[in-house]
Amino acid sequence: MTSAAPLPFPGRTNTLVIGGRMDADRALLAPRGELVQGCADALAEKLAQLPARTARVDLDMSGVHFMDTAGLKFLDVLRDHGHRRSVPVTATRWNGQPRRILELAGLDTTDPLRSPAPQDAPARAASAVALERAERLDMLQAEVEQLRQAIASRPVIDQARGVLMATYGCTSDEAWHILREASQLSNTKLRTVAAALTACAAAEDTPPLPEEVRDALARALARRRS
Repeated sequence: MTSAAPLPFPGRTNTLVIGGRMDADRALLAPRGELVQGCADALAEKLAQLPARTARVDLDMSGVHFMDTAGLKFLDVLRDHGHRRSVPVTATRWNGQPRRILELAGLDTTDPLRSPAPQDAPARAASAVALERAERLDMLQAEVEQLRQAIASRPVIDQARGVLMATYGCTSDEAWHILREASQLSNTKLRTVAAALTACAAAEDTPPLPEEVRDALARALARRRS
């Protein structure tokens, strides 16, 4: 039986599925997908379904390819389960972007549940740890937001690359460099340049490209041809 988290964006498939099996009295769980909003609830549901005889819970996180701050709540649910049931819990085999998030949060990337909790340290040390963690979480949230924006921008950028490839016979890499250079020359966001180019190519009654973007594209194209 598996548990799935709610969808963070319309049209997305299940972002998290938690599979697992029992090995004697040990629960081996394998989350697959993304640790985003709703992931903690999915884990709590899965843990509630474990047999009463469960004496240990181990999570293999290698199938998780994306994580935002909701992943920290996911870990809190697992940690709380271990405390309430007095059983060992682990979450190991992190990689890619989720591993980077753990680093930013100041957690052990081998098993973040092994990281000492601030309340176990003296009051002054706890305050310093809490402040550092808050700063790291700010960095984490900024990085996740940048990644979300990149994911959201990718379709229109890919479409603009296709327009350039079809119009000028350039390669995909050349089209990418042309867009990036036009963005820099016109001091315009890359996504804005791509959206303007795509819209202009899609309909005849669409307003022409802004002059600064048109000139920047022309200069970028000329440099690639020279």
